[in-house]
Amino acid sequence: MAHTHSHSEHSGNRTRLAAAFGVTAIFMVAEVVGGVLSGSLALLADAGHMLTDAAALLMALLAVQFAQRKPSGRHTFGLLRLTTLAAFVNAIALLAITGFIVWEAIRRFWQPQPVQGSLMLGIAIAGLLANLLSFWLLHRGSEEKNLNVRAAALHVLGDLLGSVGAIAAAVIIMLTGWTPIDPILSLLVALLVVRSAWALLRASLHELLEGAPGNIDTDKLARALTRDLPEVRNVHHIHLWQVGEKPILTLHVQVIPPYDHDALLVQIHRYLHQHYHISHATVQMEYQPCTGHECELCASSHSHASHPVTLDGHAHH
Repeated sequence: MAHTHSHSEHSGNRTRLAAAFGVTAIFMVAEVVGGVLSGSLALLADAGHMLTDAAALLMALLAVQFAQRKPSGRHTFGLLRLTTLAAFVNAIALLAITGFIVWEAIRRFWQPQPVQGSLMLGIAIAGLLANLLSFWLLHRGSEEKNLNVRAAALHVLGDLLGSVGAIAAAVIIMLTGWTPIDPILSLLVALLVVRSAWALLRASLHELLEGAPGNIDTDKLARALTRDLPEVRNVHHIHLWQVGEKPILTLHVQVIPPYDHDALLVQIHRYLHQHYHISHATVQMEYQPCTGHECELCASSHSHASHPVTLDGHAHH
């Protein structure tokens, strides 16, 4: 029954994300077309912001999909890294789009362009409704518990500001004919896009470079293990990285020779899971301290007295 619940929850996440992605992508295209036809740079900028939403939704959708795939001998962690690679490429593309919007906005200050306020207003209102619909889809039922869905919802919520600003600019143009409000607003929206794109670029590059998750301090983790588990003397040679949302950990643990080796191993894994939500860890238990450079990454071929033991209790040679 638990498996059925998990499957239905993933299916619900996938359905909500797919629907929100479809709505966002359609209205992103509509804003591009509307921006070109109306001459509104603000609509094009908001379309760029909606592109960040569409990308976030697509990556969340791919993460849910790839999480269902079993690892293979060729891809032992599955294909979750594809979402990180997509995020990295998307961030670079967004920065390039933002650069174009900024350049065009500056040019329009010197050479004002006519803007059809009524068409701009209609497209901006449609974009606002699309964002509201996407936000509602992402906040139904258990999907709020999924980190990917919550992150995507925050992207959509941020884009609401761009749509509201485009509506305000359209109303000002219709009432006063003051077209400089269009490039001014486009610059403000561009700042929102740059902020999202830069954060996405940093996070994706950090993961691609095997950086440790920001919410786990490896030094504190080592101190906590030695403090809370009496049999643990020392924790060293820690390597922590992330694949998708899954933290991966390897570490050496110098222990007092236990009466029950397997029980202590289970206790260490349980501690890592309860306190750090790490369910995939490789723990090498040692009874003597590492000497010299033998525990450094560059000396990984050195033979230790004991072999690493994984969650399933099997030793690796």
